[in-house]
Amino acid sequence: MATQILVFAVLIVILLVFISLAQCEVHYHDFIVKEVNFTRLCESKLMLVVNESYPGPAIRARKGDTIYVNVHNQGYYGFTIHWHGVKQPRNPWFDGPEYVTQCPILPGTNFTYQVQLSTEEGTLWWHAHSDWTRASVHGAIVILPALGTTFPFPEPDEEEIIVFGSWYLGNLKEEVDECLDPATNSNLPIADGYTINGRLGDFSACSQNTTYRRKVDYGKTYLLRIVNANVDVEFYFAIAEHSLTVVGLDGSYTKPITTGYILIAPGQTMDVLLNASSFLGRYYMVGREYISATVETLSNTANDAIAILEYNGNYTTSESPLFPDQIPNSLSQEPAFSFYGKLRSLATPEYPVSVPKESEVTTRMYITASANALYCTEDLGPSCVNISFAASVNNISWANPRESVLQAYYKNISEPVYETDFPDEPPTYFNFTEIAMTLDPVLTVQGTKVKVLEYNETVEMVFQGTDVMGGSVNHPMHLHGHSFYVLGFGFGNYLAERDSKTFNLIDPPYVATFITPKNGWLAIRFVANNPGVWFWHCHMERHLSWGMESAFIIKDGGTAETSMLPPPATMPSCDVQLDSGALLSGELTKNQLE
Repeated sequence: MATQILVFAVLIVILLVFISLAQCEVHYHDFIVKEVNFTRLCESKLMLVVNESYPGPAIRARKGDTIYVNVHNQGYYGFTIHWHGVKQPRNPWFDGPEYVTQCPILPGTNFTYQVQLSTEEGTLWWHAHSDWTRASVHGAIVILPALGTTFPFPEPDEEEIIVFGSWYLGNLKEEVDECLDPATNSNLPIADGYTINGRLGDFSACSQNTTYRRKVDYGKTYLLRIVNANVDVEFYFAIAEHSLTVVGLDGSYTKPITTGYILIAPGQTMDVLLNASSFLGRYYMVGREYISATVETLSNTANDAIAILEYNGNYTTSESPLFPDQIPNSLSQEPAFSFYGKLRSLATPEYPVSVPKESEVTTRMYITASANALYCTEDLGPSCVNISFAASVNNISWANPRESVLQAYYKNISEPVYETDFPDEPPTYFNFTEIAMTLDPVLTVQGTKVKVLEYNETVEMVFQGTDVMGGSVNHPMHLHGHSFYVLGFGFGNYLAERDSKTFNLIDPPYVATFITPKNGWLAIRFVANNPGVWFWHCHMERHLSWGMESAFIIKDGGTAETSMLPPPATMPSCDVQLDSGALLSGELTKNQLE
């Protein structure tokens, strides 16, 4: 009898799976990418955006759905689109990082991405993955529960997307190109202001009447879907006279955390419940820059990202909105990691975790993340140019090839496109958290080096922040094609015998992006069960531009179901050497576009 009941239960589960698959939907979107005029901070300028909006359009789908996005490049330089946090099972061709999985979509052409949702549920986002184009080309992805299921928390009355962004005066692309030119090699731009849903707030120049407002009804619960699309800045976020309840992170649910503020890093997304239960009135919603660099000057309110929460109803007020006094100041480190330390996966039977055990780890990597310089030596020849601003992982500063790594791998070509000898540990050991100015740690070498993994390997990566050149800051590390478990983080030099004893193996956060602390470490584990080429990098755009990145090649698993899918016939060509840093001086010829 017991056996019959078990068989019946298994059949019911299989039936539910088939029903769920049958209910998955297919969605179609067109992204028209072109320059549009915007006015902010008393200045008008042309800026590359999607469908004439900043931020770009939100994509809504359900868990397991398929999304097709036809991207039309009507701009003047090439770019790609990345679907941040979407695993794209067996299909890295549509992941998007420039020269890693594809070459740029050229001006006057289009490319259709297939975005395959699988286990993700919650909020993710999409953005350009070419130089700094993502500063203006980005938007949210809302992934609802599959049909027949619901949230693991009470159904909210309404939702609101909140996107943090960076605003730059002038032509950002031209400025970045000039900074990255080896002949110039100057520091990369710093934002002139920060936006919420494309708007600067009351304390910014020429912005007093354009602040973003969200009206709410007393007693209702709102699900805030928060995206940090900022180029380089972590944000504290708080709402005056309100608490927030975190329920999701990077497309995965968390144990509820009720808090007065959150911290969100570049690349991260959070799902947060807001109960509108304060007195009728107006309240500032504030995103404040958290500065992990070694500076002494606090950020002032003019640098805050500002929006207004405004209650509906019959009331009068002549006062300014209340300001959240619970938001930490910009140099406060303890509140940041106190918040991060509270994050836990939901870890219920409906939303289980599968944390790899110590005995299952097959590859261990200890990765230093450093600021560096590239200086010429005689053996590098007369064409070498000194570069004062660089960054590295394990002292390798990534150099983009002129052909897609993925396409080269698929064609069974490696050199000269890439090399497979990315090291599992740094070349030299020293006190990583002390300022280092000697040549050995300061100088780095450029290369396109990747790490090859067998299918289904269990990988442990420990990222170690360093203070080389006094450049230690937080590093939000992002892995494409996978989510990973955050086993722990800490400060100082990582010591396995000591620090592994603190790992959370019960309910660690399951994310796609997480902070490596300034002068500290971050330990993660994941199973390499997604064949293809997958980028990993710091999500601070200046660090990415300077080379703080690498990639995994994950081999096929030996069956059709565990092997990478073939490329689409419409992949952008790598034959035309035009990247996002090259403006067209004239029209492309017909044969170049074919």
